[in-house]
Amino acid sequence: MNKITETNTPVRIDIRQMSPAQFAELGAGAVAYIKPVLVDGNTAFAIHAANGTPMGLAENRDIAAAAITQHEMFAALVH
Repeated sequence: MNKITETNTPVRIDIRQMSPAQFAELGAGAVAYIKPVLVDGNTAFAIHAANGTPMGLAENRDIAAAAITQHEMFAALVH
Protein backbone atom coordinates (compact mmCIF):
# COMPACT_ATOMS: atom_id res chain seq x y z
CA MET A 1 0.00 0.00 0.00
CA ASN A 2 1.21 3.52 -0.74
CA LYS A 3 0.74 6.55 1.46
CA ILE A 4 1.20 10.10 0.17
CA THR A 5 3.33 12.36 2.37
CA GLU A 6 3.01 16.14 2.72
CA THR A 7 5.45 16.48 -0.18
CA ASN A 8 3.22 14.24 -2.35
CA THR A 9 5.89 11.54 -2.31
CA PRO A 10 4.45 8.03 -2.06
CA VAL A 11 5.73 5.94 0.82
CA ARG A 12 5.29 2.17 0.79
CA ILE A 13 3.54 0.80 3.90
CA ASP A 14 3.41 -2.88 4.83
CA ILE A 15 -0.07 -3.41 6.29
CA ARG A 16 1.21 -6.49 8.13
CA GLN A 17 3.30 -4.12 10.27
CA MET A 18 0.46 -1.70 11.09
CA SER A 19 -0.85 -1.37 14.63
CA PRO A 20 -4.58 -2.02 15.23
CA ALA A 21 -5.08 1.75 15.65
CA GLN A 22 -3.32 2.51 12.33
CA PHE A 23 -5.33 -0.20 10.58
CA ALA A 24 -8.59 1.23 11.98
CA GLU A 25 -7.76 4.62 10.44
CA LEU A 26 -7.11 3.10 7.01
CA GLY A 27 -9.50 4.75 4.56
CA ALA A 28 -11.13 6.92 7.24
CA GLY A 29 -10.97 10.03 5.07
CA ALA A 30 -11.92 8.38 1.80
CA VAL A 31 -14.44 5.62 2.55
CA ALA A 32 -17.82 5.87 4.28
CA TYR A 33 -20.65 3.46 4.91
CA ILE A 34 -24.39 3.83 5.40
CA LYS A 35 -26.18 2.09 8.22
CA PRO A 36 -29.94 2.07 8.87
CA VAL A 37 -30.81 3.29 12.39
CA LEU A 38 -33.94 4.12 14.37
CA VAL A 39 -34.45 7.74 15.39
CA ASP A 40 -37.59 8.52 17.41
CA GLY A 41 -39.18 5.33 16.07
CA ASN A 42 -38.44 6.17 12.41
CA THR A 43 -35.83 4.63 10.14
CA ALA A 44 -32.99 6.98 9.22
CA PHE A 45 -29.58 6.34 7.64
CA ALA A 46 -26.40 7.05 9.55
CA ILE A 47 -23.21 7.86 7.64
CA HIS A 48 -20.00 6.61 9.23
CA ALA A 49 -16.33 6.95 8.27
CA ALA A 50 -14.47 3.72 7.54
CA ASN A 51 -13.19 3.70 11.14
CA GLY A 52 -16.75 3.88 12.53
CA THR A 53 -16.79 7.59 13.39
CA PRO A 54 -20.34 8.97 12.91
CA MET A 55 -20.39 11.70 10.25
CA GLY A 56 -24.02 12.41 9.51
CA LEU A 57 -27.63 11.33 9.38
CA ALA A 58 -30.03 11.32 6.41
CA GLU A 59 -33.73 10.60 6.05
CA ASN A 60 -33.18 8.08 3.24
CA ARG A 61 -30.44 5.96 1.69
CA ASP A 62 -30.26 7.99 -1.54
CA ILE A 63 -29.60 11.24 0.31
CA ALA A 64 -26.94 9.51 2.44
CA ALA A 65 -25.21 8.15 -0.69
CA ALA A 66 -25.38 11.57 -2.37
CA ALA A 67 -23.79 13.20 0.70
CA ILE A 68 -20.92 10.71 0.59
CA THR A 69 -20.35 11.38 -3.10
CA GLN A 70 -20.65 15.15 -2.65
CA HIS A 71 -17.81 15.03 -0.11
CA GLU A 72 -15.62 13.15 -2.62
CA MET A 73 -15.71 9.92 -0.65
CA PHE A 74 -16.53 6.37 -1.69
CA ALA A 75 -19.43 4.37 -0.29
CA ALA A 76 -18.71 0.86 0.95
CA LEU A 77 -21.36 -1.86 1.05
CA VAL A 78 -21.94 -3.21 4.55
CA HIS A 79 -24.08 -6.24 5.31
